Amino acid sequence: MKIIKVENYETLSKKAAEIIAAQVAEKPASILGLATGSTPVGAYQELIRMYKRGEVDFAGVTAFNLDEYHPVKKSGDQSYDYFMKEKFFNHVNVAKTFIPNGEAADHAAECENYEKLVYESGGIDLQLLGIGNNGHIGFNEPADHFPAATHYVALDESTIKANARFFENESDVPKNAITMGIRTIFKAKKIMLLASGAGKAECIKEMVGGKITPKNPSSILQLHPDVTIIVDKDAGRLL
Repeated sequence: MKIIKVENYETLSKKAAEIIAAQVAEKPASILGLATGSTPVGAYQELIRMYKRGEVDFAGVTAFNLDEYHPVKKSGDQSYDYFMKEKFFNHVNVAKTFIPNGEAADHAAECENYEKLVYESGGIDLQLLGIGNNGHIGFNEPADHFPAATHYVALDESTIKANARFFENESDVPKNAITMGIRTIFKAKKIMLLASGAGKAECIKEMVGGKITPKNPSSILQLHPDVTIIVDKDAGRLL
């Protein structure tokens, strides 16, 4: 596990964008796993700037999103489908994009289909992650086991409260989601996790040096052979 400490969020975002751009330069047909939430937005903005300057080309790239709320309308401004288009996909030339279908009537079939799509792509070359205050990665919440494949999950109350800032009312936050499983994430050749702000300091400390347990899903990353953690000074203050 490689840990990169930087001064602030702006530097974190630039470093993350540089790593993603380097992956695409090395392998133009890269399969990228992408994340939503506030933390990766700066990296997406930097990648858009790099694309417009001609410094990176996504024409051969396939992107898989980690997760999506369920049920949620794709066109709704709180869906991750909408988020990714607004924050990234509408501004660059990514060849293929896949996001779990939050409108799927049969969520079990959607999970199975999404897992199959990831597998048939050849697997993810670089997976971008954020981390929840309770240690979740994707929407893999603390549990009594590590869920392997893409699955349907009931969101933890702490996750609902944390995500309420994106909604008008906490009651509007969807209570369920479709998410890549731990095995799906773990099969990525490279993983990069971003964390910013003092509120993430404790979960970063536990992820890096705590007990490996499904009660803290991110702790499993200690076992992955190629993980890069980028933290600003506040998120990394307990390391």
